[in-house]
Amino acid sequence: MHHNENTPVIAVPNIDLARYVGRWFEICRLPLKWEDAAASDITATYSQTADGRIRVENRCLDKDWKPDRSIGLAVPQDASNAKLKVSFLPEYLQWIPFTQGDYWVLAIDPDYTVALVGTPDREHLWLIARTAALPSEVVENYLAVAKTQGFDLARLITPRQSGHMVPDTAFEA
Repeated sequence: MHHNENTPVIAVPNIDLARYVGRWFEICRLPLKWEDAAASDITATYSQTADGRIRVENRCLDKDWKPDRSIGLAVPQDASNAKLKVSFLPEYLQWIPFTQGDYWVLAIDPDYTVALVGTPDREHLWLIARTAALPSEVVENYLAVAKTQGFDLARLITPRQSGHMVPDTAFEA
């Protein structure tokens, strides 16, 4: 079944945020026009705040191999926790495409080790995993879900991943 533009993007029925938090590596993405296409070692680390929101910290090395990061908050939009609205704090806006955006979990494996996240307008997509690399057949399976949901993967970017997260010390003055 192929979705056309008029068919809404469908998120998974439910996300257990307690299992979703932690560190994820970006495997590939549909690029955002402000995002640094040459960025590498991209990670996202999610942690729960006391009030039920999710703190988001993205880190990468930019095209000049300098560490960069952005910090934001994700707020679940309904009880499923699969549709989040993310806002980034202004001082970290250098490589972030939006100040507030939709972030929907479109597919996730039962162990919460691989997730496909996209925007409901089909402009943006991220495949993230707990490891810096995935078997190609796993990548293909998740990208097939995106295609079925009507995402155009012609502009897909696969960033270089060394397997190392940019360390805390990179941001110390």
